[in-house]
Amino acid sequence: MARANAAYYAGRDPFSDFITAPEISQIFGEILGAWCVVAGTRLGGPAHLVEAGPGRGTLMADALRVITRAAPDFLQGGAVHLIETSPRLRACQADALRPFPVSPVWHETLETVPRGRMVLLANEFLDALPIRQFIRTSDGWGERYVEGGDWRVESLHDAPPELAVRDADLDDVVEICPAALAFAEAVGERLVADPGVALFIDYGTARSLPGDSLQALRDGRPASPLVDPGSADLTAHVDFEAFGAAAQLRGVRNFDVVEQGRLLASLGAVERAAALCKNAPEQAGAIRSGLDRLMAPERMGRLFKAIALASPGQVAPPGFEPDGAPFSVTGQRSSRNDD
Repeated sequence: MARANAAYYAGRDPFSDFITAPEISQIFGEILGAWCVVAGTRLGGPAHLVEAGPGRGTLMADALRVITRAAPDFLQGGAVHLIETSPRLRACQADALRPFPVSPVWHETLETVPRGRMVLLANEFLDALPIRQFIRTSDGWGERYVEGGDWRVESLHDAPPELAVRDADLDDVVEICPAALAFAEAVGERLVADPGVALFIDYGTARSLPGDSLQALRDGRPASPLVDPGSADLTAHVDFEAFGAAAQLRGVRNFDVVEQGRLLASLGAVERAAALCKNAPEQAGAIRSGLDRLMAPERMGRLFKAIALASPGQVAPPGFEPDGAPFSVTGQRSSRNDD
């Protein structure tokens, strides 16, 4: 999966095959921009703004439109840090952020992001990281791999320790994403060393469950993940429980997973949509349709979920409070559709 996705992202525009939340509605990025300001202000001073897997830069551009108007002192030295390995996507991100008074800095990994207070965003970043698949057999665990366009299973004498805590029946497939767990550990170590907060939004399960979730998209349609490696986008459902546990072992606060629809509602997305419709009535239908796609349980609202991590001693960030206290950005005038 790792080599296939590397070839895929290097050789074509991945967004021809799928569309992400920031591309569906500007509300998504604006809401998260306001979230960054509130969560980041609680850290006690200017913070590095970091995004992992920034795509075309749409989310960060929408977030910055809110941040630069509502809290221009929030950014530390005007720098935005983007964790992105694709030269093609880096160019797109540079174009998207050119209108803003920031100096984007690109990184291959989190390790080169400067130390200090940090607010990190990652939307549909974890799902593209390579997974390993294991199957419970009568003799123990075997690892599934692809050879000659078909699945093979190799028996394991020493199974990964993560499998020891996974519930699985005979012939169940269990997925582990070592890259996601390593990123969780890296974020956890950073948040313990310096004040910070991180928000991850992706599709997946709140609890660790068995099952084969590997899927491929080619030309915008579902395809076999075994055919023509490098020609399709490969993704797998995120195991939020395992991801949060890996970070928590480093000493950070790990807040309960919430569904995307619930998070956006608690952050004031419905009120924001109403404000946009008032300012641009000719676009009201498209605005409402986009928000419904993001929030409706039968669409992205339930399948997509969010998890927040924070430094020890930090309070729960907006949308993750135990009492569900609402947080609204209705009053922000910072839109592509505002006068």
